[in-house]
Amino acid sequence: MFRLPNLSVHFFLAVYAVIALLPFGIIVLNSFKTRSGIFGDPLSLPDPTTLSTAGYQTLFASTDFVLYIGNSTIITSVSLLFIIGLGACAAYGLLESKTTLSKWAWLLIIVGIMIPLRLGTVGLLELMKGLNLLNSLIGLICIYVAQGLPLAVFIYTEVFRRFPKELIASARMDGLGPAKTLFFIVMPLTRPTTATIAIFSLVPVWNDLWFPLIIAPDPNVRTVTLGVQQFIGQFTVDWQAVLAALSIAMAPAFAIYALISRNFIRNLSAGSIKG
Repeated sequence: MFRLPNLSVHFFLAVYAVIALLPFGIIVLNSFKTRSGIFGDPLSLPDPTTLSTAGYQTLFASTDFVLYIGNSTIITSVSLLFIIGLGACAAYGLLESKTTLSKWAWLLIIVGIMIPLRLGTVGLLELMKGLNLLNSLIGLICIYVAQGLPLAVFIYTEVFRRFPKELIASARMDGLGPAKTLFFIVMPLTRPTTATIAIFSLVPVWNDLWFPLIIAPDPNVRTVTLGVQQFIGQFTVDWQAVLAALSIAMAPAFAIYALISRNFIRNLSAGSIKG
Protein backbone atom coordinates (compact mmCIF):
# COMPACT_ATOMS: atom_id res chain seq x y z
CA MET A 1 0.00 0.00 0.00
CA PHE A 2 1.38 3.38 -1.06
CA ARG A 3 1.83 6.14 1.45
CA LEU A 4 0.28 9.53 0.72
CA PRO A 5 3.57 11.15 -0.41
CA ASN A 6 4.18 8.24 -2.79
CA LEU A 7 0.66 8.58 -4.17
CA SER A 8 1.19 12.28 -4.84
CA VAL A 9 4.49 11.57 -6.62
CA HIS A 10 2.89 8.89 -8.79
CA PHE A 11 -0.03 11.20 -9.53
CA PHE A 12 2.20 14.01 -10.77
CA LEU A 13 4.33 11.57 -12.75
CA ALA A 14 1.18 10.16 -14.37
CA VAL A 15 -0.03 13.66 -15.25
CA TYR A 16 3.36 14.51 -16.71
CA ALA A 17 3.37 11.28 -18.75
CA VAL A 18 -0.07 12.10 -20.18
CA ILE A 19 1.03 15.64 -21.09
CA ALA A 20 4.22 14.33 -22.70
CA LEU A 21 2.48 11.57 -24.70
CA LEU A 22 -0.62 13.56 -25.68
CA PRO A 23 0.98 15.25 -28.74
CA PHE A 24 2.10 11.88 -30.09
CA GLY A 25 -1.37 10.43 -29.59
CA ILE A 26 -2.94 13.38 -31.40
CA ILE A 27 -0.59 12.88 -34.35
CA VAL A 28 -1.46 9.19 -34.66
CA LEU A 29 -5.22 9.78 -34.30
CA ASN A 30 -5.30 12.54 -36.89
CA SER A 31 -3.27 10.49 -39.35
CA PHE A 32 -6.41 8.35 -39.78
CA LYS A 33 -8.72 11.29 -40.47
CA THR A 34 -9.86 13.32 -43.43
CA ARG A 35 -8.58 16.86 -43.78
CA SER A 36 -11.92 18.25 -42.52
CA GLY A 37 -11.74 15.89 -39.53
CA ILE A 38 -8.24 17.05 -38.68
CA PHE A 39 -9.14 20.73 -38.61
CA GLY A 40 -12.75 20.28 -37.43
CA ASP A 41 -12.01 18.42 -34.19
CA PRO A 42 -8.37 17.34 -33.83
CA LEU A 43 -8.89 15.86 -30.36
CA SER A 44 -11.73 13.50 -31.29
CA LEU A 45 -11.44 9.86 -32.32
CA PRO A 46 -11.98 9.02 -36.01
CA ASP A 47 -15.63 8.22 -36.79
CA PRO A 48 -17.27 6.85 -39.97
CA THR A 49 -17.48 10.37 -41.44
CA THR A 50 -13.85 11.35 -40.72
CA LEU A 51 -12.03 7.99 -40.90
CA SER A 52 -9.56 7.93 -43.78
CA THR A 53 -6.28 6.24 -44.72
CA ALA A 54 -5.61 8.57 -47.63
CA GLY A 55 -2.50 9.92 -45.91
CA TYR A 56 -0.89 6.48 -45.74
CA GLN A 57 -1.93 5.69 -49.31
CA THR A 58 -0.36 8.94 -50.55
CA LEU A 59 2.74 8.31 -48.48
CA PHE A 60 3.54 4.91 -49.98
CA ALA A 61 2.24 5.65 -53.47
CA SER A 62 4.14 8.87 -54.12
CA THR A 63 7.34 8.36 -52.10
CA ASP A 64 9.88 5.68 -51.29
CA PHE A 65 9.23 6.07 -47.57
CA VAL A 66 10.48 2.58 -46.68
CA LEU A 67 13.86 3.62 -48.09
CA TYR A 68 13.82 6.77 -45.95
CA ILE A 69 13.11 4.73 -42.83
CA GLY A 70 15.95 2.36 -43.73
CA ASN A 71 18.38 5.23 -44.32
CA SER A 72 17.54 6.83 -40.97
CA THR A 73 17.84 3.47 -39.20
CA ILE A 74 21.27 2.78 -40.71
CA ILE A 75 22.56 6.28 -39.97
CA THR A 76 21.30 6.26 -36.38
CA SER A 77 22.45 2.72 -35.56
CA VAL A 78 25.95 3.09 -37.00
CA SER A 79 26.37 6.55 -35.48
CA LEU A 80 25.42 5.28 -32.02
CA LEU A 81 27.81 2.35 -32.40
CA PHE A 82 30.76 4.61 -33.19
CA ILE A 83 29.81 7.26 -30.62
CA ILE A 84 29.72 4.65 -27.86
CA GLY A 85 32.79 2.70 -29.02
CA LEU A 86 35.05 5.65 -29.79
CA GLY A 87 33.76 7.62 -26.81
CA ALA A 88 34.61 4.81 -24.38
CA CYS A 89 38.06 4.31 -25.91
CA ALA A 90 38.85 8.03 -25.82
CA ALA A 91 37.65 8.43 -22.23
CA TYR A 92 39.62 5.41 -21.03
CA GLY A 93 42.71 6.59 -22.87
CA LEU A 94 42.47 10.08 -21.38
CA LEU A 95 42.28 8.64 -17.87
CA GLU A 96 45.20 6.30 -18.46
CA SER A 97 47.37 9.01 -19.99
CA LYS A 98 48.83 11.66 -17.71
CA THR A 99 50.59 13.72 -20.37
CA THR A 100 50.07 17.39 -21.21
CA LEU A 101 48.62 16.37 -24.56
CA SER A 102 45.80 14.48 -22.85
CA LYS A 103 44.93 17.61 -20.84
CA TRP A 104 44.69 19.67 -24.02
CA ALA A 105 42.58 16.93 -25.61
CA TRP A 106 40.21 17.07 -22.63
CA LEU A 107 39.95 20.85 -23.05
CA LEU A 108 39.08 20.44 -26.74
CA ILE A 109 36.37 17.95 -25.80
CA ILE A 110 34.80 20.46 -23.40
CA VAL A 111 34.90 23.09 -26.13
CA GLY A 112 33.27 20.61 -28.51
CA ILE A 113 30.32 20.28 -26.12
CA MET A 114 29.82 24.04 -25.90
CA ILE A 115 30.11 24.90 -29.61
CA PRO A 116 27.30 23.61 -31.87
CA LEU A 117 28.53 21.71 -34.92
CA ARG A 118 26.09 23.61 -37.13
CA LEU A 119 28.24 26.72 -36.82
CA GLY A 120 30.76 24.97 -39.05
CA THR A 121 28.26 23.95 -41.73
CA VAL A 122 30.10 25.77 -44.54
CA GLY A 123 33.42 24.17 -43.60
CA LEU A 124 31.78 20.75 -43.25
CA LEU A 125 30.17 21.13 -46.66
CA GLU A 126 33.55 21.90 -48.23
CA LEU A 127 35.17 19.01 -46.34
CA MET A 128 32.49 16.53 -47.43
CA LYS A 129 32.86 17.76 -51.02
CA GLY A 130 36.63 17.35 -50.89
CA LEU A 131 36.27 13.82 -49.50
CA ASN A 132 33.59 12.98 -52.09
CA LEU A 133 31.10 12.19 -49.30
CA LEU A 134 28.25 14.43 -50.41
CA ASN A 135 24.94 12.60 -50.86
CA SER A 136 26.17 9.58 -48.94
CA LEU A 137 25.19 7.88 -45.72
CA ILE A 138 28.85 7.73 -44.69
CA GLY A 139 29.12 11.52 -44.79
CA LEU A 140 26.14 11.95 -42.48
CA ILE A 141 27.42 9.25 -40.13
CA CYS A 142 30.80 10.99 -39.85
CA ILE A 143 29.11 14.28 -38.97
CA TYR A 144 26.84 12.73 -36.34
CA VAL A 145 29.72 10.81 -34.77
CA ALA A 146 31.73 14.04 -34.51
CA GLN A 147 28.67 15.76 -33.05
CA GLY A 148 28.00 13.13 -30.38
CA LEU A 149 31.55 12.20 -29.36
CA PRO A 150 32.36 15.14 -27.03
CA LEU A 151 29.39 14.49 -24.74
CA ALA A 152 30.02 10.73 -24.79
CA VAL A 153 33.68 11.19 -23.84
CA PHE A 154 32.74 13.62 -21.09
CA ILE A 155 30.15 11.28 -19.52
CA TYR A 156 32.34 8.18 -19.84
CA THR A 157 35.32 9.99 -18.32
CA GLU A 158 33.38 11.02 -15.24
CA VAL A 159 32.07 7.47 -14.77
CA PHE A 160 35.39 5.72 -15.47
CA ARG A 161 37.09 8.06 -13.00
CA ARG A 162 35.01 6.53 -10.19
CA PHE A 163 35.38 2.96 -11.43
CA PRO A 164 36.96 0.64 -8.80
CA LYS A 165 40.67 0.64 -9.48
CA GLU A 166 40.95 -2.80 -7.88
CA LEU A 167 39.00 -4.42 -10.73
CA ILE A 168 41.27 -2.84 -13.33
CA ALA A 169 44.36 -3.90 -11.39
CA SER A 170 43.05 -7.46 -11.10
CA ALA A 171 42.38 -7.55 -14.85
CA ARG A 172 45.90 -6.36 -15.55
CA MET A 173 47.33 -9.03 -13.24
CA ASP A 174 45.34 -11.65 -15.16
CA GLY A 175 47.07 -10.53 -18.34
CA LEU A 176 44.35 -8.40 -19.92
CA GLY A 177 45.55 -5.46 -21.98
CA PRO A 178 43.91 -2.01 -21.98
CA ALA A 179 41.48 -2.86 -24.79
CA LYS A 180 40.26 -6.11 -23.24
CA THR A 181 40.05 -4.47 -19.82
CA LEU A 182 37.87 -1.74 -21.26
CA PHE A 183 35.50 -3.91 -23.30
CA PHE A 184 35.35 -7.01 -21.09
CA ILE A 185 35.57 -5.52 -17.59
CA VAL A 186 34.71 -1.81 -17.56
CA MET A 187 32.03 -1.55 -20.26
CA PRO A 188 29.81 -4.43 -19.02
CA LEU A 189 29.70 -2.83 -15.57
CA THR A 190 28.84 0.61 -16.93
CA ARG A 191 25.96 -0.37 -19.19
CA PRO A 192 23.61 2.20 -17.59
CA THR A 193 26.05 4.90 -18.70
CA THR A 194 26.10 3.47 -22.20
CA ALA A 195 22.30 3.47 -22.27
CA THR A 196 22.25 7.09 -21.12
CA ILE A 197 24.66 8.14 -23.86
CA ALA A 198 22.62 6.23 -26.42
CA ILE A 199 19.44 8.00 -25.31
CA PHE A 200 21.09 11.43 -25.48
CA SER A 201 22.50 10.68 -28.95
CA LEU A 202 19.51 8.90 -30.49
CA VAL A 203 16.97 11.72 -30.77
CA PRO A 204 19.26 14.43 -32.27
CA VAL A 205 20.44 12.04 -34.97
CA TRP A 206 17.02 10.57 -35.83
CA ASN A 207 15.22 13.94 -35.88
CA ASP A 208 17.89 16.02 -37.60
CA LEU A 209 16.85 17.90 -40.73
CA TRP A 210 19.70 20.37 -41.12
CA PHE A 211 22.58 18.14 -42.20
CA PRO A 212 20.52 15.80 -44.45
CA LEU A 213 19.20 18.89 -46.21
CA ILE A 214 22.68 20.39 -46.68
CA ILE A 215 24.91 17.32 -47.04
CA ALA A 216 22.67 14.61 -48.50
CA PRO A 217 19.55 15.90 -50.32
CA ASP A 218 19.70 13.14 -52.96
CA PRO A 219 16.47 11.04 -53.04
CA ASN A 220 18.44 7.79 -52.64
CA VAL A 221 19.89 8.85 -49.27
CA ARG A 222 17.00 10.87 -47.87
CA THR A 223 16.19 10.45 -44.21
CA VAL A 224 12.73 10.36 -42.66
CA THR A 225 12.69 14.02 -41.66
CA LEU A 226 13.79 15.13 -45.10
CA GLY A 227 11.27 12.84 -46.77
CA VAL A 228 8.41 14.43 -44.83
CA GLN A 229 9.33 17.87 -46.18
CA GLN A 230 8.16 17.04 -49.70
CA PHE A 231 4.56 17.15 -48.47
CA ILE A 232 5.05 20.68 -47.14
CA GLY A 233 4.81 23.18 -49.98
CA GLN A 234 5.00 26.95 -50.07
CA PHE A 235 1.25 27.40 -50.32
CA THR A 236 -0.28 24.01 -49.47
CA VAL A 237 0.45 21.22 -46.99
CA ASP A 238 -0.79 17.65 -47.32
CA TRP A 239 -1.49 17.24 -43.61
CA GLN A 240 -2.81 13.71 -43.97
CA ALA A 241 0.44 12.52 -45.53
CA VAL A 242 2.56 14.56 -43.11
CA LEU A 243 0.82 13.09 -40.06
CA ALA A 244 1.00 9.58 -41.52
CA ALA A 245 4.72 9.97 -42.15
CA LEU A 246 5.33 11.30 -38.64
CA SER A 247 3.33 8.43 -37.12
CA ILE A 248 5.44 5.83 -38.90
CA ALA A 249 8.68 7.72 -38.24
CA MET A 250 8.01 7.80 -34.50
CA ALA A 251 7.64 4.03 -34.19
CA PRO A 252 11.32 2.96 -34.58
CA ALA A 253 12.55 5.76 -32.33
CA PHE A 254 10.01 4.80 -29.65
CA ALA A 255 11.00 1.13 -29.92
CA ILE A 256 14.72 1.85 -29.57
CA TYR A 257 14.10 4.30 -26.76
CA ALA A 258 11.92 1.81 -24.87
CA LEU A 259 14.52 -0.94 -25.29
CA ILE A 260 17.34 1.27 -24.04
CA SER A 261 15.24 2.58 -21.16
CA ARG A 262 14.40 -0.92 -19.95
CA ASN A 263 18.07 -1.87 -20.10
CA PHE A 264 18.98 1.28 -18.20
CA ILE A 265 16.50 0.62 -15.37
CA ARG A 266 17.28 -3.11 -15.22
CA ASN A 267 21.01 -2.51 -14.84
CA LEU A 268 20.52 0.16 -12.21
CA SER A 269 18.38 -2.17 -10.11
CA ALA A 270 20.88 -5.00 -10.62
CA GLY A 271 23.48 -3.03 -8.66
CA SER A 272 25.78 -1.61 -11.32
CA ILE A 273 28.42 0.82 -10.16
CA LYS A 274 27.34 4.32 -9.38
CA GLY A 275 27.99 6.86 -12.09
